[in-house]
Amino acid sequence: MSTALKKERKLERPPRGGQATLIEAIRQGLWEEMERDPPVFLIGEDVGAYGGAFKVTDGLIDHFGKERVIDTPISEAAIVGAACGAALMGMKPVAEFQFIDFISCGFDLLTNYAAKSRYRWGGSIPAVFRGPCGSGVRSGPFHSLNAESFFLNTAGLKIVEPSTAYDAKGLIKAAIRDPDPVLYFEHK
Repeated sequence: MSTALKKERKLERPPRGGQATLIEAIRQGLWEEMERDPPVFLIGEDVGAYGGAFKVTDGLIDHFGKERVIDTPISEAAIVGAACGAALMGMKPVAEFQFIDFISCGFDLLTNYAAKSRYRWGGSIPAVFRGPCGSGVRSGPFHSLNAESFFLNTAGLKIVEPSTAYDAKGLIKAAIRDPDPVLYFEHK
């Protein structure tokens, strides 16, 4: 059994005397959904070899391989476009932005394509777009945004933002299983 797998198995229960962190809960939810459903894959900036900017995807490439944990260039519009295309082909992408501030680079595709595909022609975009938001970690003006309000009035997009580790795991699993696009904001 790989070290990463042992690490994930330990996350099945919160550590004694404490709670699982949001990061651990999201990682466990991703792991379980990737185990359960082979079309689920991860795509984004540094999600593979580095394990994500906040280490949410740490260890997943070791278990699932580079075909299901895909590093991309720093191009949020390309990540959104690739995720939408993969979703239309029957895959279930979970796209990560290093910082949610840069989701605006994919705004047009998210609001005018992904959100409206079901209403325009019955197309389903089962994709999750996730990333860290908020301030409090001294990240400056370009890494401290709460972008939720940009999307609140966009029919066809679901927005979730967990406040506990329990919610984080349940919401990531529900988001992955949803037949439509879900924006998953995780506070830093």
